[in-house]
Amino acid sequence: MPIVKQYNLQGEVVGEVTLSDAVFSAPVHVPAMHQVVVAQLANRRQGTHDCKRRGDVAGGGKKPWRQKHTGRARHGSTTSPIWVGGGVAHGPHPRDYSQKVNRKVRRLALRSALTLKVQDERLLLVDCVGLDAPRTKVMLGFLDKVQATKKPLVVLHESNDAVIRSTKNIPGARILHVDSLNVYDILNHEHLILSAEAVTRIEEVFGR
Repeated sequence: MPIVKQYNLQGEVVGEVTLSDAVFSAPVHVPAMHQVVVAQLANRRQGTHDCKRRGDVAGGGKKPWRQKHTGRARHGSTTSPIWVGGGVAHGPHPRDYSQKVNRKVRRLALRSALTLKVQDERLLLVDCVGLDAPRTKVMLGFLDKVQATKKPLVVLHESNDAVIRSTKNIPGARILHVDSLNVYDILNHEHLILSAEAVTRIEEVFGR
């Protein structure tokens, strides 16, 4: 079973926690992670982009000039895509980009991402007790001592305004509730910092 250190906000080791093999030492399934990340990014797209086809452009009812004997190319409408101000050929139109991913694949991908963080020694636990007011300096000092200043992802089990406001001004840092934990954010951040209660919640949900 993987064992990770638990720190306090002063960057001191206060204990060790044994993690579940089913969640934090699972087989790493790269195709599942890829599918989930692609679907997650696709689902963020609004799909509201649009442009006018030749039938949507105003005008164009009259033939620009007669068919023959002008010395110019034959044209039937000024809404043609080859005309300035005409419609757009093969342009984007509103569509739904959402992709469906099965629940088992999502769970497999999340366990794989968590396992990668453990294998890379980029997962650690933090005890946020004692931070009763926003202190960005305290959070920066903690991240510096545990060598996690580059794009840390902090995951909490409950809303903590002091921790949230202490973290949001740190470049590259992101804070999430444990129920919002996802594969893309885990892989997109260098370090994953969890509260002990968040670990318990993750093991309850994904350890089955």
